[in-house]
Amino acid sequence: MAYLKNAWYVAAWDHEVPEGGMLSRRLLGDPILFFRDEAGVVKALHGVCPHRYAPLARGKLVGDMVQCGYHGLGFGTDGACVHNPFGAPPKNMSLRPYPVIELHSAIWIWMGEADRADPALIPDFGFNDPETAWVGKGYLNVKAGYELEIENILDLSHVQFLHPTTLGSDKVSEGIYTWKQEGVEVWSNRDIHGEMMTPELAEAMGIDPDALADRWINVRWNAPANLAIFAGAVTSGRPKAEGREAPTAHLFTPETATSSHYWYSIAFPKAMGPIGDQMAQEQVRFLSVPFELEDLPMLEDQQANIGDRDLRTMKLGWLPGDAAGARARNLLYARIDAEVAAREMTTEMA
Repeated sequence: MAYLKNAWYVAAWDHEVPEGGMLSRRLLGDPILFFRDEAGVVKALHGVCPHRYAPLARGKLVGDMVQCGYHGLGFGTDGACVHNPFGAPPKNMSLRPYPVIELHSAIWIWMGEADRADPALIPDFGFNDPETAWVGKGYLNVKAGYELEIENILDLSHVQFLHPTTLGSDKVSEGIYTWKQEGVEVWSNRDIHGEMMTPELAEAMGIDPDALADRWINVRWNAPANLAIFAGAVTSGRPKAEGREAPTAHLFTPETATSSHYWYSIAFPKAMGPIGDQMAQEQVRFLSVPFELEDLPMLEDQQANIGDRDLRTMKLGWLPGDAAGARARNLLYARIDAEVAAREMTTEMA
């Protein structure tokens, strides 16, 4: 399966790579090892020792050096072999280093050409800045391809049917749906009026659970699979400015062609004080229930039905809510195809 390589993917939440520890994760089919150097800066290397293909996660961190747990070879933060217990470090044994950036409570990795890794290309998830926001964070490993995840978030009409007692209501299908492309971003917007929200959702939005609400759900997609939902609500008939909005991040990275990593979060302003922190943790636990017990089984069953087939070659049905997801996938496929063509041309010229 071809992936978009020259792009930023989330590899972990910031807390998943502790000082003195290592994290092994498969991304886009490749094993990657993450650790922090002695200055606390996150580093990423190919996660397999070139000597006998031992997983480096079974080794240990010695200062700024990753030592293989099989024969003791040591690798520096740039991937070069810097230690050999049996003689001089072999120059022909090195690991690929990957550009990584720690930003917006997450660790981002660039899987393509290192000289094109521009931090300015990381999508804006500033609402997750730990300096200004309380951030509740969650993670799921999903046995489904990331394309299904993209469409699941861009078409939230499903909340009425898949999440009827948590995130949905009978009013969702009556909402006003629009979508648009703004530059490299795709937006899917839904406005729902006169809705009786679930008690948990009403509480999160600061709405009287016995009152009708006007809710908005605006979803932003950035390639490859980084999505933000700007959802809020206000007592029905009141100005939108009086309502509360709680942004959530939905960040997907392929593990393999048929499995993916899913990082999600909800943020509240630090200005709210300790109650904001409490709400962030309570609400991410609340969101974890429908995500894990409803979304995940559905997506995994979809993938089981699709099997190893390429989604872009399959005949799919069409509903109005599919428009934003289809546009996002087409933009993604166009970039993947351009990269593949460029690599093939470079190979032919070599």
